[in-house]
Amino acid sequence: MSILIKDTTREERERIVAESIGNIDGACDGCSAGLVEMYQDYIDGKREIRDINMEFRAQYVSGDDGPQKSSCGYAR
Repeated sequence: MSILIKDTTREERERIVAESIGNIDGACDGCSAGLVEMYQDYIDGKREIRDINMEFRAQYVSGDDGPQKSSCGYAR
């Protein structure tokens, strides 16, 4: 099964994101809502999920928003 925008409907994309994230309706700790927001462009058919994931990974790997390592551990 393809998850490309051209091969899916909006409803299918919503299901793909929901199944991938887990319980998005519960939003028990608030993080699920942020994940759904992150994938909203995919659900809306604007950007492929692969592109969203690559952008997120690039920000994570770059460490721009992450902690800096000090000699005794991590410090903000």
